[in-house]
Amino acid sequence: MKNLHAMLAAGAVAVILAGCSSFSGPASPGALSAGLSARMDQPNATLNSQEAIGLVNAYRATRNMPPLVADAGLNGTAQALANQYAQTGTAPTKPQALAQMKLSAGYATFAETFSGWRNNAADAVGLAAPATKAGIAVAYNPTSSYGVHWVLVLGN
Repeated sequence: MKNLHAMLAAGAVAVILAGCSSFSGPASPGALSAGLSARMDQPNATLNSQEAIGLVNAYRATRNMPPLVADAGLNGTAQALANQYAQTGTAPTKPQALAQMKLSAGYATFAETFSGWRNNAADAVGLAAPATKAGIAVAYNPTSSYGVHWVLVLGN
């Protein structure tokens, strides 16, 4: 039964991730939701953190890791770190209390950011790190070299 759940989760991730390579054209079955493909490279853009963490959880399921629960405190930590990253252009240091921190800059959407993390071996391991809670944030600075700065933090 456990293998069946893993196979179903893997299939769900495959459908979701297949859409990560297709960002144009009409909506189709398996297409990304608006929350994952919304562009954050504009003032007042709003990240759908629940959908973003849901995509991370779908990936974690393929690695037999338990799902993460969105945490308001960790969202605040992620937002402060993303704001710092966007303003200084320097990657922030991971606070000691966190189990993991993933950074990215330059990607306009969460789907692109997630694909970058998933396709980098070190980042992929971090996505499946032992943790129970997550926070995610994005900050946009039109005057910075990268524009959009992403931070995902995992904790317990």
